[in-house]
Amino acid sequence: MKRREFIKVLGAGSALLGPPFAFTQESPGAGSVFPDSTAEFGNRANVALDYARKLGASYADLRLCRYVNEGIATREQKVESISSSENSGFGVRVLVRGVWGFAGSSMLTPEALLKAVRKAVEIARAGSVLQLKPVELESTPAHRGAWTMKMKRDPFSVSIEEKIGLLLKINDEAVRSGADFCQSSMVFVREEKYFASSRGSMLRQRRVRSFPRFVLSVVDKKTGRFESRTSFAAPRGSGYEYVETHDFLNEARQAAAEVREKLSAPGVVGGVKDLLIHPTNLWLTIHETVGHPTELDRAFGYEANFAGTSFATPDQLGVLRYGSPLVNIVGDRTQTGGLATVGYDDDGVQTKGAEFHIVKEGVFSNYQMSIGQAGLVRKDRSNGCAFADNWDKMPMQRMPNISLQPGKNRMSAEDLASDIKDGIYIVGDGSWSIDQQRKNFQFTGQLFYEIKNGKIGRMLRDVGYQGNSVDFWNSCDGLAGREHYFLGGAFNCGKGQPMQIAPVSHGAVPARFRRVNVLNTGAS
Repeated sequence: MKRREFIKVLGAGSALLGPPFAFTQESPGAGSVFPDSTAEFGNRANVALDYARKLGASYADLRLCRYVNEGIATREQKVESISSSENSGFGVRVLVRGVWGFAGSSMLTPEALLKAVRKAVEIARAGSVLQLKPVELESTPAHRGAWTMKMKRDPFSVSIEEKIGLLLKINDEAVRSGADFCQSSMVFVREEKYFASSRGSMLRQRRVRSFPRFVLSVVDKKTGRFESRTSFAAPRGSGYEYVETHDFLNEARQAAAEVREKLSAPGVVGGVKDLLIHPTNLWLTIHETVGHPTELDRAFGYEANFAGTSFATPDQLGVLRYGSPLVNIVGDRTQTGGLATVGYDDDGVQTKGAEFHIVKEGVFSNYQMSIGQAGLVRKDRSNGCAFADNWDKMPMQRMPNISLQPGKNRMSAEDLASDIKDGIYIVGDGSWSIDQQRKNFQFTGQLFYEIKNGKIGRMLRDVGYQGNSVDFWNSCDGLAGREHYFLGGAFNCGKGQPMQIAPVSHGAVPARFRRVNVLNTGAS
């Protein structure tokens, strides 16, 4: 988005704007020239990789990246903020004497490129005095090609007026339907990457992420108590067509009615109950109880200082009964709409064909891995799970899309509920808490319905469920069919020091869990 275009929009739409309002824009620094073709990038890459070899690197790669971000936030009939930024640069990674070195620059010049190579080699050599075990890279094939995410409408080609217009309509519909407040927003990210390695890979990739969202609240004027509900449209690897095809106006009407009902709903009576969990809630449980515990670097303690370790230690691989035989959880970076979906990861590993079971028929079967990790658990190769959130960050192992596979029978949430005498149906994600080994947890949600004698009934509030990851997944005894599959996810999974943010999706179907401890979160 050009500055002139923003100024034009702001001038034309000034009547819409009310305090607080913020406008920000970043531009690439001087000397930042993103190449127009793979051939142009290849010329730069060959010089850098040859230089790295001459300086003693046994392996080297170069990532050249450009990120374009746009965000719009509104509340009721006011625009609170519009932001736009563009950021580009490169990172060079080298392996010298079994030690990684990394350096980068936003100045895309030949001089900056060679300087970064020298710095990366210096860092690797300096680190060799501390290295206890050298990094050993498995053999990986070279790939040459391009991958572009399919989309029907580029969100960056859609006018600000159109986006603001939809957001204000959502807010208006929510308030007219009984909400006291409604905030809505859109965030879009365009990511372009070139990659080259000393093994012969030469790649170009482009993808877009879209995150439309609203949060509405209803206040009880007598008591001051309030309840809120967030829209169920998860962030996606998609173009603007995702925004256009989700019926936000109808959801805003529905959400306002649900929140009003929730205000007068009785609090849950805690105890051991059966749970029916909708995928709008279960995606987050998958993320925390399966996604993070099965990161190989975490299992080896590399994340201990920041985010903890894992109960899923290497001696449990192929042995641990992680869940019931119904539970199949797959990692992949190829799923349509997935936030982690790409053609090649940031190690240059092709993702097609690298899909893998993390849990297969209940058994812990594999870790998420980047290059140089497979040999640590006697695996042959990486499964394409490397990612860096910016050009100035070194790639690390990050989650692929991780999803619970549907059941084999055509069952619905109502079918699953029919075999529950005393339980709760949970819809929408809420707050969460989990220990440093990703074992003992507590989750809440947004909407809760009592299940009595096989029927989904009245709404409840103040519901939380707790347990430990292994017991929870082993208590799963029912899954809905594929037609009820939903892809949730997050823009902002954090990991590493300095911290990196990764987008990741998690799919699931409604699932039934037996004898789970339920808490009343509103009880004193």
